[in-house]
Amino acid sequence: RTVALRQNYMNALRVVSAASLIPRNALRAVCRPTTARRVSRVFRTSKQISGPSARSFTLNLGSSQGRPLTTTPRATAEMAQSPTAASATEFIEQFNTDYARIHEAYENHFWSTKMNLQGNSTDALTKSFNELEQFLGNQTALATTRTLLADDSVTKPQKTILAQFEKTLLCYIVESADAKAVRESAVGKENAMNSSRNKLALTYTESDGAVTDATPTVLRTKIRSSPSESVRKSCWEATRQVGPFLLANGFPEIIAERNRFARTLGFVDFYDMKVTQAEGFSKKTCFEMLDGLETATKPLLDAALTKLEQEKGADSLKPWNLSYALSGELTKLTDPYFPFENAPEVWGRSFSAMGISYKGTTMRLDLCDRVGKYPNGFCHWPVAPHVSQDGTWNPSRANFTSLATPDEIGSGNTALTTLMHEGGHAAHFANIQMGSPLFSQERAPFSVSLAETQSMFLDSLCGDAAWLGRYARDRSNVPVPWELLQRSIVEKHPYSVFQLRGMLAVPYFEKALYEMDEKELTAENIQKVADEIEIKIQGGLGARPLLSVPHITSDESSCYYHGYVFAEMAVHQTREYFLHTYDGVIVDNEKIGPELLESYWKEGSGEPGFLKMVQNLTGKPLSHDAWVGSLGKGVEELLTDEKVEYDKAVEAKQNKNAIDLGMRALFVHGDVTIADSADEPNGYLGACATFKQWVNKEWPKTVKA
Repeated sequence: RTVALRQNYMNALRVVSAASLIPRNALRAVCRPTTARRVSRVFRTSKQISGPSARSFTLNLGSSQGRPLTTTPRATAEMAQSPTAASATEFIEQFNTDYARIHEAYENHFWSTKMNLQGNSTDALTKSFNELEQFLGNQTALATTRTLLADDSVTKPQKTILAQFEKTLLCYIVESADAKAVRESAVGKENAMNSSRNKLALTYTESDGAVTDATPTVLRTKIRSSPSESVRKSCWEATRQVGPFLLANGFPEIIAERNRFARTLGFVDFYDMKVTQAEGFSKKTCFEMLDGLETATKPLLDAALTKLEQEKGADSLKPWNLSYALSGELTKLTDPYFPFENAPEVWGRSFSAMGISYKGTTMRLDLCDRVGKYPNGFCHWPVAPHVSQDGTWNPSRANFTSLATPDEIGSGNTALTTLMHEGGHAAHFANIQMGSPLFSQERAPFSVSLAETQSMFLDSLCGDAAWLGRYARDRSNVPVPWELLQRSIVEKHPYSVFQLRGMLAVPYFEKALYEMDEKELTAENIQKVADEIEIKIQGGLGARPLLSVPHITSDESSCYYHGYVFAEMAVHQTREYFLHTYDGVIVDNEKIGPELLESYWKEGSGEPGFLKMVQNLTGKPLSHDAWVGSLGKGVEELLTDEKVEYDKAVEAKQNKNAIDLGMRALFVHGDVTIADSADEPNGYLGACATFKQWVNKEWPKTVKA
């Protein structure tokens, strides 16, 4: 009966939440469920960084300032008796302080393990994770929050904050001791598995027969760019080793325990729990939207596969040949125009010209690949920003990582796109200006789709001729020639649907994975399902095997890849709006940053929510129309439009302005600090110059001949 009541409540909440008809707290006042848990996102990690005005920069792997972690807000007991506006102020401040400390301790361990730093501890990571969840699962804090919400003397701004407390706590509270035990067991298994994965040795065979060690990033780069089919095939086969390794090291058991946990809380399965908590609508609603996109683009996929086979032969459809067939030679030809060592300056200039500022953030950037490092770019916040009750601004501290191998062909372009992407996440979260870090922490109830819209909108600029003509320049400052961009459009645009279908494959795989009966969760069955989804959605085995996608193994990033798909819908809709509003100009348009701030950034995970934010800015409900429309645009029409923008960009005065992003930047490589803008006479540009010197020293091929 309890589960049934909980499910009825959640179904009602999903409908109301999706429609945005009444405040969630009004519905929750009617019935108190024991909804669960956390969801998260992986824009990724964290370390502790000192404030913008300080010079020290340390990572604290223990409790903050040596204090034991407190998991119950200290103001709670007193507040529960006779709440007033004054006690609301004290409660909010104490809750925020305690949360920030516990959150930071966890994020420090998360960063140290993902970056494979000295002294990192999987056990400490698991312990700090459980302490964070215990804090967010505190029922006394929820009771106090609800008491204060019902008090007429509490101010409206304070009730907005308290409503966010309630919204967040309801994602994490778990009453059942058995459910908590299952949860902790799954997290422990996951951390152990990922720790082992970090140590997994991958190799490929060179064309001369030499066996070479490689990180997952290098393997993916060579699949795209190596002219030798035998090398590409060897690299692809190496990526296929990741799946069997995970399946032999506890992944099936983790899936089973995640599902058990979610079902004790009244959800259909783990995927349903994750999407409901993060997006406010059910798995069913999620896949109804995805099914529409899948159906609309299936004819485009079939046409693209047929065209590629006719033009380049049946072998081009093999998973190790597909990426190279589309961009292999182009990757090599365009590579000189994306020198990695210049990427941080390019990113800074582009964002600064669009009026984007980081509002006092201190940012740590670990940009280069190395053995043992987490194989995916991400951005996390050990300190989530917020405004205190007295109006004091508490800026964020951010860490993000990319996986560049600076002398590897194609690495510079990939790393620059990652910088634009993760830098977009950092800009978004740095500018959330609400009364609690709960509005600006990346876990549930933060919408994955909202978060990814910001980063993907900004990295989409890297494909615009208007941006490339300004910023894609070789080490002699010569812009990328139009002929290469023209060739890129002709050769790649008809196949853009491949990227869309590759994105769709991940949520469809995870949906199938969490819908498998527990006794069917064998290594053989899971591998079979992965291959079947790749063939159904992508038209053949994928160049990046689904079981090698890092997101699926982590509790934080599993079951959220749909967010990338919804975000891409929103990106195309947002671009369409900006292009119409500003006469076709997005790149270096100083009005774009302030528009993003006002429409998408300031409220964080508060109201009005992702779907309403998109509609408020663009004037339309979210749909896939703009995305599918761009895929169907004719090559000749696209060439004409892009040539006009390219010519304007090349003729424009080059952006040599000072860069003021409103942040302190630290470039690091693992445990080593390379440059700190706070110590450089020329600030951010000085730190970029020092970083460039370090890259040239570590990878001599990057030095201009």
